Amino acid sequence: MSSRRRALLLAGPVVLAGVLLGAAPARAADVFVQVNPSTVEAGFMVGIKASCRVNTQPATVESSAFGSVTVHPQAGFLTAVATVPETTRADTYRVRLSCPDGKNASTRLMVVGSGGRWPQKGPATGFGGTAGDDPGRLLTVGGLGVTGLGAVLGLVALRRRRRSAVAGRI
Repeated sequence: MSSRRRALLLAGPVVLAGVLLGAAPARAADVFVQVNPSTVEAGFMVGIKASCRVNTQPATVESSAFGSVTVHPQAGFLTAVATVPETTRADTYRVRLSCPDGKNASTRLMVVGSGGRWPQKGPATGFGGTAGDDPGRLLTVGGLGVTGLGAVLGLVALRRRRRSAVAGRI
């Protein structure tokens, strides 16, 4: 075997190991914080999902929208839930993650004003909302009348059939 061929055979595994064990990817994405939903109405809850380089220790998430919250390890991430107080002014707020190792990340949370009272009925978009008075009584009486008429017509048809059957035997 030639020395050139031997060098290529030995270099192959070294190159393969270099490719497989190459430089570690950038770790900038290891530290992040997310809020869900990213737009929330004052008085409602927001979910927080975060990650530090090591997610085995709790970290702190702070925002003037909901104060300070400790995120705890769960399923490989740091998670928590925060409630945005009803008194929170509608605005966009910074949400900042502080990891135990000193790293941090931030995102934005948009708070919209509280809607006040919730609607009691759906919008007037069709039969039920634009009909005016409740047609329930009219529909009930009409349905009972049609059912009664159907029963009478059924009895008449049965009597005719019996008469024709009796007349056919004679």
